[in-house]
Amino acid sequence: MRNTFCKAPLWECNDELVRVAQGEIPADLVIRHADLVCVTTHEILPDTDIAVACGRVAYLGIGGRTAEHCIGENTVVVDATGLVAAPGLMDSHIHVESAMVGVSEYARAVVPRGTTGIFCDPHEVGNVRGMRGVRAMFEDARRVPLKAMMTPPSCVPAVTGVEDTGAVVTAADIADSMGWDDVVALGEMMNFPGILSCEENAIGEVRATLAADRVVTGHFPSPDRDRALNAYVAAGVSSCHESGSFDEVLAKLRLGMYVQLRYGSAWLNLPGYLPQLVESGVDLRHCLLCSDDNHPHTLVDEGHMDRVLRAAVELGLDPVTAIQMATINCAEYFGLAHDLGSITPGKCADIVLLDDLEGFFARKVFIDGDLVAQDGHALFDVTPHEWPDWMTHTVNLGVAPTAETFRVAAPGIADGTARVRAMAIEPGDTLTRDVVVEVPVVGGALLADPSRDILKVAVFDRHHGAAGTHAFGFVTGFGIHGALAQTVSHDAHNLLVMGDNDDDMALAARTLAECGGGEVAVADGEVLALVELPVCGLMSTERVEVVAEKVARARGAWERMGCTMPSPFMTMGVMSLACVPELRLTNRGYVNCLTFETESLLAQ
Repeated sequence: MRNTFCKAPLWECNDELVRVAQGEIPADLVIRHADLVCVTTHEILPDTDIAVACGRVAYLGIGGRTAEHCIGENTVVVDATGLVAAPGLMDSHIHVESAMVGVSEYARAVVPRGTTGIFCDPHEVGNVRGMRGVRAMFEDARRVPLKAMMTPPSCVPAVTGVEDTGAVVTAADIADSMGWDDVVALGEMMNFPGILSCEENAIGEVRATLAADRVVTGHFPSPDRDRALNAYVAAGVSSCHESGSFDEVLAKLRLGMYVQLRYGSAWLNLPGYLPQLVESGVDLRHCLLCSDDNHPHTLVDEGHMDRVLRAAVELGLDPVTAIQMATINCAEYFGLAHDLGSITPGKCADIVLLDDLEGFFARKVFIDGDLVAQDGHALFDVTPHEWPDWMTHTVNLGVAPTAETFRVAAPGIADGTARVRAMAIEPGDTLTRDVVVEVPVVGGALLADPSRDILKVAVFDRHHGAAGTHAFGFVTGFGIHGALAQTVSHDAHNLLVMGDNDDDMALAARTLAECGGGEVAVADGEVLALVELPVCGLMSTERVEVVAEKVARARGAWERMGCTMPSPFMTMGVMSLACVPELRLTNRGYVNCLTFETESLLAQ
């Protein structure tokens, strides 16, 4: 695959690299005396020199040899004594929108942490504004040095027939996108039931991707490790980030899949399987690292792929192996290893100078040989992106919510209690459980029961105005008093409202409708915290640091309201994700995500 993300393709500058390597002409940059992480041999090569020209590595001085012959009058020389040189880190699966900022602000947060490339699935924007919105989002990406490689959304909607989105992506759309110069793969194929049933559009998207010589990234949370998994892989889906146990990871590796080991803000899967994976002794070359979803405060306060590396090493993974999972393994999977993933001659000079292989603090970050970050700070800046109006006016409920809007009628049921289905939340994971609980019935309406941590949930179609529908359900596990609402509700990104009383739920819903979307916490008639996200109801127009502060205030509000789980807004946001087991709520009602059939609110 031709890589359009480098300063210059190799075929344009290979003659110059030849001359630099032999000392006939000077290099643009020489990094001296670094301890080089050689990901091709799993070695650390001490006191290595790296010569760079045309944005690519021209020469490595290894084993006592130096790059002094590459230094000329105008060569920039960097003394890296005491530092470790590693290839630029890459996130193999990420949704930028989860950071609540556009790609340019995302770059400001992650590049100083050593991230030089991301494989980005923009299916959040895709569900709101379709491929037109995806294209608008990536116009912002062109303004920064971060290599933002697109994997266009395959599942808009995530599962057909059970929810209403703002757009639809077809196999024809995917075929067209494969000609875009920033597309490298197909975004996660969440519609695994569609693949298993050979549904025309799902299979068509995979075929269009394979015909373009791209890989198909996956999402297979099913417990089936036999016929269904074999069929999914046989269809052409070659990776998966949705694994919850060592057995799942191993089953996928044995069938030839690349497994993306996930550690984000809320989905902390690494501890659940990495120690066993290391102890097993299996070959890890098909293992990649990814974050999937990060909230802005995680990026600002804790880091990005450097954070994932720290967690992996703390769990027992060898540091060089960990770096391989975030560099060469990733590049090889996406067919880009001829340009990315290693510090070797001819490759792009995406280089991170680290303090050590424990903290992974990036002292200097080079992308295509240009110094773009130093000591944790970006050396590039961007003005706010000018979003078109059709990307910033996307919340259209067609109704002004009142407390009465949230009344859940229980016709024919006497006052007392009723048995209802509820989603039981598992903190730190995307999974829910389908449980039956008893809730109060008063005046012919089903109520929340905060004394037993049973909250009411509502999902409103925010894309189709008065023609839209809404549905109710219940949830356990959050433990809050008041109400929370957000338009970040995967993947249709409809308006999701949760609370223990109708007045606070109505205030939360109205607040987001008025500001164009975002996240809000309300208690006793007071707005405790608000994160405005006017771009598709998903992203802010402010600096990532400002957004992180607002999210931190929201997190503090959650805690005051009684919630103790990590990244609760992100956990709440997947309650309507109709492709992950077991039970979810969309604007059309409950969805059984094992059978993909609708379920009634009242239990038998």
